Amino acid sequence: MRVSVSWLREYLDLPADLPAADLEQALVDLGIEVESIVDLRSTVTGALVVGEVLDIEELTGFKKPIRFCRVDVGAANGTGEPQEIVCGARNFAPGDRVVVILPGGVLPGGFAIGARKTYGRNSHGMICSAKELGLGDDHSGIIVLPEDTPAKPGDDARPVVGLDDVVVEVEITPDRGYALSVRGIARELAHALGVPFRDPGLAPAPGATAEPAYPVQVRDTVGCDRFAARMVRGIDPTAQTPGWMRQRLTVAGVRSISLPVDITNYVMLELGQPMHAFDAARITGTLVVRRAAAGEKVTTLDGVARTLTAEDMVICDDTGPVSLAAVMGGETSEVVASTTDVLFEAAHWDPVMVGRTARRHKLFSEAAKRWERGVDPALPLVAIERAVGLLTAHAGGTAGAEILDLDHVRPRTPVTLPVDLPSRRVGVAYSPERVVSLLEQVGCHVTRGTDRLGEDPGTAGVPAGGGADVLTVVPPSWRPDLTDPADLVEEVVRLDGYDRVPSVLPTAPPGRGLTWQQRRRRAVARSLAERGYVEVLAHPFVAGSLADLLGLPADDPRRAAVRVANPLSEEEPLLRTTLLGPLLGILRRNLGRGHRDLALYEIGAVFHPRPGVGAPPAMGVDRRPTEAEIAAADAVVPDQPRHVAVVLTGDVEPAGWWGVGRPAGLDGVRPAGRATRAPPAGRLDVPG
Repeated sequence: MRVSVSWLREYLDLPADLPAADLEQALVDLGIEVESIVDLRSTVTGALVVGEVLDIEELTGFKKPIRFCRVDVGAANGTGEPQEIVCGARNFAPGDRVVVILPGGVLPGGFAIGARKTYGRNSHGMICSAKELGLGDDHSGIIVLPEDTPAKPGDDARPVVGLDDVVVEVEITPDRGYALSVRGIARELAHALGVPFRDPGLAPAPGATAEPAYPVQVRDTVGCDRFAARMVRGIDPTAQTPGWMRQRLTVAGVRSISLPVDITNYVMLELGQPMHAFDAARITGTLVVRRAAAGEKVTTLDGVARTLTAEDMVICDDTGPVSLAAVMGGETSEVVASTTDVLFEAAHWDPVMVGRTARRHKLFSEAAKRWERGVDPALPLVAIERAVGLLTAHAGGTAGAEILDLDHVRPRTPVTLPVDLPSRRVGVAYSPERVVSLLEQVGCHVTRGTDRLGEDPGTAGVPAGGGADVLTVVPPSWRPDLTDPADLVEEVVRLDGYDRVPSVLPTAPPGRGLTWQQRRRRAVARSLAERGYVEVLAHPFVAGSLADLLGLPADDPRRAAVRVANPLSEEEPLLRTTLLGPLLGILRRNLGRGHRDLALYEIGAVFHPRPGVGAPPAMGVDRRPTEAEIAAADAVVPDQPRHVAVVLTGDVEPAGWWGVGRPAGLDGVRPAGRATRAPPAGRLDVPG
C-alpha cells in the first residue's frame, strides 16, 4: 500500500522535522515491512511548472496522432514567450492547464529533457503524464489540472500535483489487514512515536431508521453479517473529482474514474472499508444478498462474464445478479456518466468466502485483498456517512434521511491471558501494568482478575498455582487476528520492542553419530556418484500409475496410489509408488534440451496406501498429543519406504577414432562425452 505522509498527518501529529529514516525505523519496529519511502521533491529536478495550452495544431502524415502545442509557461522559460511542445496525448484542449517540464529538467529514472526537433517541429520540453512524473501507473493521457486549481502559468507545479510530499510504500502481512488503510497505519505510527491519534473510524454516524434506504434482504448472515446502505438523490452527473482527492488516489496507485466511484475508493483507502456505488435508476426491485446458484452468471465491471459456483455470494435485483459480492460490482448497475441517484453500500463479508471467490475467478481486487485479511465490522455506517458527505459536498444532491443497517455481527469472544504469560514465553520481564497498557494501546478492553481454579488459561492442562493473576481481554473490532493468548503475547512483544528480546541459542545435545540407516544411505549415494551418476531430486507427485508400463502383476502394491486432498496441480494428484515416473520425466526434459548422455539417480521415499485403516484422530493444538494418539495417526499415514532408482541413456564412451564407443547399460557407467545414439533407458528401483 502507498500513502502520502500529508494524508497521515490529518489523523496523526507527526513531528514536522521527522526524518524519513526515523519514519521507516518506526514502521519496521512495529513489524511492518517498508518497501520504500520516497521524498517526491527529489524525484524531479529542474523547472516543473504549470502551463496553459493556448492552441493546438494537428500534425498529419505520421503513424500516430501528433499535436504541436503552444503553451503559456509564464516567465519560467526566461522569455515570457509561449513554449512550443510536440505531444502525442489527446486528452486535453486549448484552455486546459497542464504540467510542463522545461529543457534541463530530469524526470524519474534519469530521463533528461532537452530541446530537440521531432516530427518536423522543434519541441522545447514535455507535457507530463502521471506515470512520467512517478505519481502512478496511468499513462493513457497527460495530467489536466482541475479548473479550481489556483496555480497560474509559470508557477511551480510540484505542490499542485503532490510532488512536495513524502510517499510511504509498505507491504502488509496477511494477518494485519487493518493496516491496509490510512487509519491503520496512522494508529500504528502513533504507538511507535508516542504521538496523539485521531481515529476517523470513531466519527459520529447516524444509525438505522425504521424506513430503509432501499429494500434489501440478506439470506445468508454467515457470508454477510452486516449490510448498510444510504441514497443520495439529484447529484450533478458532470461533477468532477476534486484535485486533492484525485492526487491522493494517484499516489496510492488508484485510477480516477468518476466522482462517486472515486469516493468509494478514497473511503476504502482512508478507513479500510470497501464500498460500492450503485446507480439507483439501473436496479429494479428488492436487492437480495445470497449465495449464487451453480452455473449462474454475472458480468463484472472489467467486462468479463463469470460463471458462478454455489460458494460465491452475489447481490441480486429482479433481473438477477448485479454484483459479485465483496469482489467486484456488475456492469448492469454501475455508475455511468448520466447517473443522478447513487445508492452507497457498505457491508461486512466472510473473509474465507471472499478469498476463495477471488482465487476461483482470478479476480484479486483491492476490495477482495482487504476482505480476506479482515475488515472492521463497526465501520459500515461511518464509511457511508463519510461517502455521503463527500458526494453532496462536491456534486450537490440530497442525502436521504433513510438509512439501512442489517446488523448480525457477533460480539468478540473474550480471551483469558495469564498476566505473566508474555514474560514466561519471551524471557523479558513485563510488569502487569505494562502488559495492560500495551494491550489497551492496541484497542483492547482489559479487566484484571484471579483464576480461582489455578489453571493457566494460556497453557491448558498445566497448573499455574492457586489463584493465578489473569487478564480478560476483549480485542477491538478492527483486530480479527487477536483470538488466542499467543496473539496477545505477540502484541505485547511487538509494541514493547522486538529489540528487547534476547537472542539465546539453545544448547545442542551431544550427538551419537550417524544411524545405521543414514550410513547405508550415504554409502549408496557415494557409490553411485563415484560411478558417474548425478543425483536429482524430483517432486513426489504423479498423474497416474506406471503399473502397465512396467508390467506389474495385479496384486503388486505399486498399483495403488494415495491421492492428495489438496494437490498443487490437478494434473498430478497422486503420490508416487515408484521413483521411476518423476525420474523418467527429468530424463525426458534433459533430452529435450539436447543432453544426450545421462546417468541420473534418486534416493527418496515412495508412498503405499494402507487400505481400511480409517480416518486419523482429531488432535488439537492446546497440548501435546498422547503417545496413543500419535500411534493412531501413524497407523493411517501411508507406508513410506525409501528406494533408490537410476536411469541411463546415451553413451558411456563416445565413438571416435579410438573406436565405436560403448552405450550405457546397467553393467556400469562413468562420465562420457557427446552422444551419438540414445538406447533405451536403464531402470532400477530397489528398496533401500
